[in-house]
Amino acid sequence: MATVAVNSAKRGLRTELKQRLRALSAEERRRQSRLLTQKVIAHSQYQNSKRISIFLSMQDEIETEEIIKDIFKQGKICFIPRYQFQSNHMDMVRLASPEEIALLPKTSWNIHQPGEGDVREEALSTAVNFLPGLVDLTSSSFLAWGFDKDGNRLGRGKGYYDTYLKRCVQHQEVKPYTMALAFKEQMCAQVPVDEHDMKVDEVLCEDSPAS
Repeated sequence: MATVAVNSAKRGLRTELKQRLRALSAEERRRQSRLLTQKVIAHSQYQNSKRISIFLSMQDEIETEEIIKDIFKQGKICFIPRYQFQSNHMDMVRLASPEEIALLPKTSWNIHQPGEGDVREEALSTAVNFLPGLVDLTSSSFLAWGFDKDGNRLGRGKGYYDTYLKRCVQHQEVKPYTMALAFKEQMCAQVPVDEHDMKVDEVLCEDSPAS
């Protein structure tokens, strides 16, 4: 599919997915979030990893608060995103505790993240990376609107995640295991992609089998 056609298809699908997510009630978001929290904590990749990267959820994403609490409860190391808004650069930086999140400054997207001058350990050696909606437990603050069963993800158009995952591949011999956390309403028959789009290894949603 030509780039122009791919971009057009992505725009149309983003619009459809925004409408699907907008129609979700707060209770349904909580229900699916609780279910996915259980799936993540029971997942073999999560259990076997000592270092977890995870997004801080926005309103239209699977809630990650309880997963973050469990990361610390299990004695694992937790990393969260720090975006550079003048570019598509993103780092995953170490979080000291779940309680620290509320103390971090907020971005223009209303997301908590450490300031640029706040020197922290980075996560390029992370074993499990959780993506938005997006491991990079990634959905959505790993910036995604939708996914398909093959691991293709429809990002929000900024390229933060694709660029970050490419850096991971360049810095490590082994690519982090990436899991996306998605509402079932974010699942698509097929996500349009081009050569720059990075797949995730696994998409977790309500209907996905236990791993």
